Amino acid sequence: MTSDASGRVDVEDRRIDGPHGAIPVRVYHPSVPAGPGLVWLHGGGFSGGDLDMPEADWVSRSFAERGIAVVSVDYRLAPPRLGGVARAGLSGAHHPVPVDDVVAAFAWAGESGVAGGPWALGGTSAGGNLAASATLRLSGWAGTAMPALAVLAYPTLLAVQPASDQALRAALDADPDADVFGPDSVRTMYENYLGGPVSQATPSAAPGLASIAEVAGYPPVIMINAEVDELRVSGELFARTLEAAGIPVEVTTEPGTTHGYLNRPEEAAATASIERYAARIRALARDVD
Repeated sequence: MTSDASGRVDVEDRRIDGPHGAIPVRVYHPSVPAGPGLVWLHGGGFSGGDLDMPEADWVSRSFAERGIAVVSVDYRLAPPRLGGVARAGLSGAHHPVPVDDVVAAFAWAGESGVAGGPWALGGTSAGGNLAASATLRLSGWAGTAMPALAVLAYPTLLAVQPASDQALRAALDADPDADVFGPDSVRTMYENYLGGPVSQATPSAAPGLASIAEVAGYPPVIMINAEVDELRVSGELFARTLEAAGIPVEVTTEPGTTHGYLNRPEEAAATASIERYAARIRALARDVD
C-alpha cells in the first residue's frame, strides 16, 4: 500500500475473483473516512482505458480526499479499435463479460470492509454504461445488495442514438473537435462491444432501452452530462424513464464542457463535478442514520 504525495490517501492494487478470472482493482483509502464507498469505472469506449488514466486515478483520489473510499475497477475490455493496443488478459471481451466483472467487483466491495457503507456505483462514458447496466441487473435480483446510488458521468446509454435537438446540434457544429459521437460512431462502438449488430442490444448492453417497469427497482441517480456532447441525448432519455418510474434523479449539465472532461483535471469543471458528486455520496451516510 502506498500514499499519494499529500499523505491523505492510501492506495492499494489488488486482484479479486470474478466469474471470468481475476479482476484488477485499485483501492483508495481516505485518511478520514466519511463512511460511504464508491465502486468506480473509467471510460474508453468499452475497448480502452485503464486504472492510471485521470478518469480513473485522479477521480478516485479526488473522491478519497473528500472522505469517500473508492474501488476502481479494471474491467475486461472489448477488442481494441482504430489502432488501439490490446491489453493482455483484459482485451477481447464482449457483452456481458464487462458487466459481469462490475457486478463481481461491487459484491466484493460490499464485503471487503473497505468502507462502512453504503456503497455507490458509478463511472464515466462507457464506464457509466456499465455502472447503469450492473445497477439494472442488481436491482432485479431479490436478496442481493444493490447500490445505494448510481453516479453517472456523461454516460453512453443507447446503441442507436436519437438525433440531438437544434441547440445541441448548433453547438456541435460550432465545435467540430467535440462532434465525435455521431450515430455512426456510436453504432460502431457498440457493435464492437456486442460482437454483433446493434439489433442484438438489450437494456443490459444499452440501459437507455429499459422500460419504466424495468427500472422500477432502481436506486436514486445523480447524472452530470457534458454540455457539448451528443451522448447526453441518451443520458437525458434514460433520466426521463427513471423519473417516469418515480426514481429520484438529479440530472444536470456541466456548463462549458465537452465529452471526457473528467479526464482533463486542469479544467475547473472537472473539480466542480467532483464536488457535486462527492456531496451527494457523502449524504448517503445521513440517509441511513
